[in-house]
Amino acid sequence: MAYGDGPDDAPLREAWEQFCDRLKLAGLSAFKDANPANPLQRADAFRFLTQNLGQAFDLALETKDPAFPMIHPFVTPTRKLGGDVADFTYRQAWIDGAHAYRLTGRKGTARWLNVTVQGPRPATIPGTDWPSLHEPFGDIPECNILGTQIEADANDNFELFIGGERRDRNWLPTTPGSRKLFIREAFDGWDETPTALTIERIGMDAPRPLPSPARMIEAMDWAGDFVTGLMRDWPEHSWLTSRGVCDPKALNQFPADKIANDASDAKRGRMAAHMVWRLEPDEALIVEMDMHPGFWIFGMGGAFVGSMDFLHRPVSYTPARTRIDSDGVVRLVLAHDDPGIHNWLDTQGFSDGNLTYRNLLTQDAARFRTRVVPRDRLMEYLPADTAIVTPTERATMRIERYRAIKRRYGV
Repeated sequence: MAYGDGPDDAPLREAWEQFCDRLKLAGLSAFKDANPANPLQRADAFRFLTQNLGQAFDLALETKDPAFPMIHPFVTPTRKLGGDVADFTYRQAWIDGAHAYRLTGRKGTARWLNVTVQGPRPATIPGTDWPSLHEPFGDIPECNILGTQIEADANDNFELFIGGERRDRNWLPTTPGSRKLFIREAFDGWDETPTALTIERIGMDAPRPLPSPARMIEAMDWAGDFVTGLMRDWPEHSWLTSRGVCDPKALNQFPADKIANDASDAKRGRMAAHMVWRLEPDEALIVEMDMHPGFWIFGMGGAFVGSMDFLHRPVSYTPARTRIDSDGVVRLVLAHDDPGIHNWLDTQGFSDGNLTYRNLLTQDAARFRTRVVPRDRLMEYLPADTAIVTPTERATMRIERYRAIKRRYGV
């Protein structure tokens, strides 16, 4: 048997060749103006693409049938996407408002959990003529439930029902347009554990059908849209559309209004702000925030806004892991090498990148101040009681991070 012997050989081959052509085209975006022309960041652009190539058909085919749902972790220590922030985990499941589902799990000890039903994905962002972000994003939150609102038994086991008849507890309604379940969990201390989850459609009574040639061709087309879209849209789409992003030409500062906080953000359970930074080899950047209640996270990202190497490097901070100065100010230091400051954010050698702030649980707006200073005079610009760490202490912090992150993902 050879090519041409099967009735669907020609359309399958054409669809595959089109996908390969689009993948080749996507790679050209590694050289876009938004990605600095230094060796590490050029290579990182291709890493961003290849990491997501690895999940293209998981999203397009393997988990795509809402009659046979599966929870898919679309961000991991080896896969970054969607402006993800270290100390979050991100999972999704394709659903359909025509079905009802049971989400079964056991609560972990992470400080924050949010499960959201996402609705239709419009061609443009509502109220604007801006195109929606590429798949699987761009859909609109319809309703959500926080982990603290999910009732569990004495052993922290629970069932959460999605769609179907109204229930008095542990239930999220769906609409005819509901298409995705979006699950985010955020961690503060290194000792916190993740929530174990699985999903099934209520009433499943037959095995999932094998993909037909038509379904395979559809998946190739979706995957082609995915790889070209992610390379095209990041970071420019966020610059254009997000209220939490400062003008990218206004480097090393947060936006004047400091937060994105509309109705959709409320359903996502967050407040957000974002800074684009650039540092010369001999510079450091001090970021100050007046300490406020709640649960906040700072996370570093590369040019394509994917999180930096949070498995091995100090690229994120939360209240439990941050030293607060005696004047009540949180001070973080971005630098290309370890300055011996406890709250060091490692640039991992990148000249440019992103720093994202998330605030959960409260509506306290942060007050940010930033200052670029000479790296060799950094201590002159910090309080005398700034928390210092030795190389041995930094190594201990690094291995503590490494073990905790691996535990979160079960890797």
